[in-house]
Amino acid sequence: MRSWLALLAAILLAACSGGADRDVTVVVPPGASLKAAANILEKQGAIGSASGFLRHAKIFGSSEPIKPGEYEIKAGMDNGDVLALLQSGRTKQRFVIIPEGTPSVVVADKLMAADFLVGNVAVPAEGSVLPDAYPYTRGEQRSAVLKRMQGAMAKALSKAWADRKPNTVVRSPEEAVILASIVEKETSKASERRTVAGVYSNRVRIGMRLQADPTVIYPVTRGRPLGRRILKSELLADNGYNTYAKSGLPVGPIANPGKASIEAVLNPAPTRALYFVADGTGGHVFADTLEQHNANVQKWYALRRSRGEM
Repeated sequence: MRSWLALLAAILLAACSGGADRDVTVVVPPGASLKAAANILEKQGAIGSASGFLRHAKIFGSSEPIKPGEYEIKAGMDNGDVLALLQSGRTKQRFVIIPEGTPSVVVADKLMAADFLVGNVAVPAEGSVLPDAYPYTRGEQRSAVLKRMQGAMAKALSKAWADRKPNTVVRSPEEAVILASIVEKETSKASERRTVAGVYSNRVRIGMRLQADPTVIYPVTRGRPLGRRILKSELLADNGYNTYAKSGLPVGPIANPGKASIEAVLNPAPTRALYFVADGTGGHVFADTLEQHNANVQKWYALRRSRGEM
């Protein structure tokens, strides 16, 4: 009896013990058997021994098969925890993060630079990607991740358009993305997003030129930083995007706007303002008249001179 109990105790101890004293990432290839997975786990230091892991699986494990993928084995997980993880299919998630206002050339850059994605991807249509953090798994196609990004934009845009308010000046979802991309580039402060949208909506409504610097830069860099002052020739260029050269919206988006900016142009703030200029704190000061705006501009210049920026 004692020998039998001692043997059982030894089996239980080996079966329930773990092996990882640190976090370990392990890849279980498609088609791998439990035995093959156990050998991989032991080699990577995720478990104490393959034989102990297999004994645990035989005595205590369920009949659920293990699933292939990349798993993060946390320090302190025992054999039971590891087996349950492999059977759950809760693979390690990696993320491609697309901030609001990211141009499509940078979206493509981020996808191509993402570790363990495979395949190539072309630069997507500007404004077709919804900024967000997108999870992916090791070995996934870049084109599949991009498809999710574009599907998310289509879904968000459809919902926002259905909820649009009567005071919006845009006539289609496509126009909403165009104007939202300008709003996205003009302010990073959530508290003033709808007011900036209101200013541009007022300008569109009365046929006044938007005069948004980011629309001048876009044809030159496709959304990448300009790295210098805008040239006079660029302010005069009539290329379909330059809102100094003509009134109305540009021919297309200049970035990928987030949901908040899309919602802002579809429900702009009720304001009479037609102008705004930086206030030195990361936000803007708004004005209804050109006289008020010019005074605000002079205050901004004075602040910049005091900072040694002019």
